[in-house]
Amino acid sequence: MSLQEILNHRRATRHYDPSKPIDPERVKQCLQLATLAPTSSNMQLWECYHVTDKAVLAKLAHACLDQLSARSAQEMVVFVTRQDLYKRHAEAARKFEEENQRRNSPAEKQEKRIKKWDLYYGKVMPFLYSRCLGVWGLVRKLLAQCVGLTRPIVRQVSEGDVRVVVHKSCALAVQTFMLAMSEAGYDTCPLEGFDSRLVKKALGLPHKVEINMVVTCGVRLPDGVWGDRYRQPFDETYHRV
Repeated sequence: MSLQEILNHRRATRHYDPSKPIDPERVKQCLQLATLAPTSSNMQLWECYHVTDKAVLAKLAHACLDQLSARSAQEMVVFVTRQDLYKRHAEAARKFEEENQRRNSPAEKQEKRIKKWDLYYGKVMPFLYSRCLGVWGLVRKLLAQCVGLTRPIVRQVSEGDVRVVVHKSCALAVQTFMLAMSEAGYDTCPLEGFDSRLVKKALGLPHKVEINMVVTCGVRLPDGVWGDRYRQPFDETYHRV
């Protein structure tokens, strides 16, 4: 399918066909494609849990308020944010960029560029993603306001702001996954209605994990899509400057 066909095919599906199972390996391939989605500073602070076990699916359906989309799903994918892993991810990115520069940068520029990435992932990212009951966020906010008096600077640096950034990055991966599933001929529905405590319990997730989205998967039944798609008038959405 073309991109336009994929976008038109993708609909939030509320009822899946129980007689049409989907291939978990194909779903896994779609999740691998989702890892190509961009994330802020390439920190990749998200994970996905691909659920095929019927007992766990039943627990998740209940955690998702027993919605029909969840009860009839052949499989589910739970996307979570992992801001608690920021140190590990920053260090992995720093090591990658060091080797990346040695492979791809001119010899005379390598050391300078490596030092830049050492500073960025060794100091800046750990400072930005650290949390301490809002204290570090307040420090970052005050620092940004002071620096912003003389030059442009990112001002959304409170702990709440950074949490939003992590969830936005995860949502980009979710959308990429759903489009990949559509291209594969499968259907999905991103659910916001769920009990996060029960979802974590069903999957045995640690406390620091945050649930970003639960995505149900399957092949739609005719009543699985609720009529025509509604969108706000484009001239109310689109603003050319």
